[in-house]
Amino acid sequence: MNRRTFLKISTAGALAYGLQSTLNPMALLAKTDATQSPDIKYKVTDSHFHYVDFLQKTEGMTALLQAMDTAGVAHIMFSGMPLTKKWDKSEPEEPRYYLDDNARTYWYSATDFVIARRCLELPQAVRARFHPFICGFNATDKHSVLHIERMLEEYPGLWQGIGEVFGHRDDLTNLTYGETARANHPALDAVYELAAQKNLPVSLHNNATARNRLDRPIYVHEVQQALARHPKTIIIWAHAGLSRYLDLDQIAYTGLLREMLTKHANLFIDLSWLVFENYIMDQDTSQKIRPEWLTLIDDYTDRFMIGSDSIGHFASYNGNITKYYALLDALDAEKAHKVAFNNFLTLLPGM
Repeated sequence: MNRRTFLKISTAGALAYGLQSTLNPMALLAKTDATQSPDIKYKVTDSHFHYVDFLQKTEGMTALLQAMDTAGVAHIMFSGMPLTKKWDKSEPEEPRYYLDDNARTYWYSATDFVIARRCLELPQAVRARFHPFICGFNATDKHSVLHIERMLEEYPGLWQGIGEVFGHRDDLTNLTYGETARANHPALDAVYELAAQKNLPVSLHNNATARNRLDRPIYVHEVQQALARHPKTIIIWAHAGLSRYLDLDQIAYTGLLREMLTKHANLFIDLSWLVFENYIMDQDTSQKIRPEWLTLIDDYTDRFMIGSDSIGHFASYNGNITKYYALLDALDAEKAHKVAFNNFLTLLPGM
């Protein structure tokens, strides 16, 4: 079952609900927790989310709150998008996604101001559900730490993390102006150190390998070096280092992840994006988890979390959350609660 088919099935209920309901912004803003409905099996924290897409567009807070409540999401990692897509003069149509054409992407710091403003507009009780992360900086610029410091000074007490920091990331790396970002880039050393000082977890996207190097994960050492150099910095490795092109031997790869989790107490893993349906779920069945992944998650339950990786648009949000029910059902109740809800929150300052 491919990702498109999987999400079409899993989001059917959410789309039907959306067509039947009328948004009431005041009613939505009055809610302080996820609405409990018979279809919600688990209370969830979305550990990986982008309020805007690669054009810095969004359906807005009312639509987001509706989607969260429908999916049983009580808390959410709330970040912008560190890159924005250029509409090149040679392109007759405006792009909707970074892969729509060959125009470049560039680093975009204003995204953090949007996130801060949206959070501060919320009533305090609702704001407590949102956990804003700083992401609007060039991960190859040694001045990047100054942007983070400015955000912390401009909005004291607001920020709860840093990221998603983009390192190696498939086609997006090739489309982005400037040098190649990577987890162990010298520009990130000061960022990691500041994160440790402020007790801010760092969400990091760094592919395990290149799309034509599936025999061995050639970029894993970059993440390992970052973890070793900054042992006091909490690093959440987004998508477990996997992507749409990285169909690695999953038995060998989960063995590598086990070694890293054992060696580095500061490593945590989010299972967002397509990693779940493409790699963690058994492709020969519809609702079973590959045994090597289930064993790893069961053995290191405190180190895994789930996320939607939605980017500004929420029609598929319910499916991107409820797809994890297959994993959560395979864990005992206490472990399922940790993975679904608690693990991400325990990493945040003041939680």
